[in-house]
Amino acid sequence: MSDFEFNLSIEELEKRTHKDYLMTKKMLKSDAPEYLELKDGDKEALKHLVKAAYILEKINMQIDCHHNLEFKAFLDDEIQKGNRQAELTKILFDAQKGINAIDTMSNKINLAKNIEEKPGKGVYPEDLSKEEFHYILTKMINEGKLNEVKTILTQRSIVERDGEYLKGIDYIDKFKEDFSKMADELEKASEVSTNSDFNEYLQLQAKALRKADPMLDAYADKKWATLQDTPLEFTITRENYEDEMTGTIAENKELSQLLEKHGITPTPKDFLGGRVGIVNKKGTDALMAIKKYLPILAKNMPFADEYEQNISPDKDTKQTMVDVDLVAVTGDVGAYRGGITLAENLPNDDKLSLTIGGGRRNVYHRQIRFISDMKKLQERLDAVLDKEQHKYYLDEADHWFTIGHENAHSLGPKKACETLGKYRNIIEENKADMGSLAFVDLLTELGMYTQEQRMQIIVTTIADNFLKSKPTLSQAHRVRTVMQNKYFSERGAYDIIDGKIHVNIDKVVPIAKEMLSEIIRIQIEGDFDKAEKYVLDNFVWTDNMELIAQKLQKINKTLNGRTESELAEKLLKE
Repeated sequence: MSDFEFNLSIEELEKRTHKDYLMTKKMLKSDAPEYLELKDGDKEALKHLVKAAYILEKINMQIDCHHNLEFKAFLDDEIQKGNRQAELTKILFDAQKGINAIDTMSNKINLAKNIEEKPGKGVYPEDLSKEEFHYILTKMINEGKLNEVKTILTQRSIVERDGEYLKGIDYIDKFKEDFSKMADELEKASEVSTNSDFNEYLQLQAKALRKADPMLDAYADKKWATLQDTPLEFTITRENYEDEMTGTIAENKELSQLLEKHGITPTPKDFLGGRVGIVNKKGTDALMAIKKYLPILAKNMPFADEYEQNISPDKDTKQTMVDVDLVAVTGDVGAYRGGITLAENLPNDDKLSLTIGGGRRNVYHRQIRFISDMKKLQERLDAVLDKEQHKYYLDEADHWFTIGHENAHSLGPKKACETLGKYRNIIEENKADMGSLAFVDLLTELGMYTQEQRMQIIVTTIADNFLKSKPTLSQAHRVRTVMQNKYFSERGAYDIIDGKIHVNIDKVVPIAKEMLSEIIRIQIEGDFDKAEKYVLDNFVWTDNMELIAQKLQKINKTLNGRTESELAEKLLKE
């Protein structure tokens, strides 16, 4: 085992692991009624699903950083020796699920000295620079190694050196033993779970874990996206926000043209997460209210006649939605890095299942959206929001906005916009936000929201859009909020009066429509330079943002967060 050096001092670790600085999101406990009310077969299935999710976490740690597993073993060894620094470091390592992360103030957190986050994380050779990457790809294309280049540039491959070249290994082959163990657990769950649709999905997913064949994943995804009335939830999330290396190809015009000429699309690498939960029927019924309106929203998207979208105005809406009580979130979906996801709309546009007639599915995370400290929330409102508008702030309205955001991912151009490189995810997340806000008035007219709910969504969204600190460009979900704040401020959606936000309610939706149109135009054109200009023009941290940020920092001292999964840990031992 290698020797590592701790990067954070005891003082820093004690601060970051103190309850005032470390937020805890609690997943279901073993005495939760949601669990106790399950049928015996589903309780048994849940054990196997939890085990599968934690095997996936081990795989993703290796995809995330070359040193994660070794460092974890080092920490465990040091803890056995009574090393307090190791004990505290392990709390943060388990929370952020790796050595490297970012905290809520957008500071980089490195738990081990001299091991910094690389643009290629653990999916590219550690010593591979952007320039060498582009040089090797160009050389390989010019030497006719087209199939090898295709394999390197899929979302499924781990890239390694091969002499003077590179080679891609499908992650199923790379981590064969662990994926095979996962498949065993899914098959065992499918033998006891009470829902035949869910069991069919588990069997398809198990097959896809045993053989490196993207089409097997597509069949599993297609089935997963149809699941609506199942007691349990199990998802393998595959999203590519973490890979900052593949997107650099869009910056190299010569290489991009060469790839285009040979019909090769460079797709950022997937990072893997596991979600295990129990479907909440009441919450799910409330979500389904929006489904009937989706074809109308699709029709009202900007430039809708210029592209195909996942939701069709004239066909059945292939979109399922569930509200889930979480048992465990592991790997990529459970990593607390600056924040943690409230919901997901999958599969993403780069996935094969969408080309074989598959739909999409939204899963909402109940335990992550719950606000544990209403007193702190009131303190925040008192500090930053015009007192006259407190009556319109409602934490549930944030959930309604999130529902709009996730559904908006299914609207707009269906193509994955890889040509936008590192700006692709920022643009897409911005689109989802603006899609949610832009349709608030239309959905109010259609009867989805009351006038009061309309005002609650608008005020809550604008108030929540202010951050504690300026993010880095790699934080797609946060960069887009800064862009929106600047855009809204310049067009009068809100004013800062006596140091507090006053929302000009009737101006917000028209401005959101304007921004949505600009974003969709960028996605249609797929021009990297235009996307870069748009992001950089709007990603400006203003004095007003800093003023509100300073106030937020005083109220909310949180630097890191973690999940606590008492039921999952109990099931792992059974």
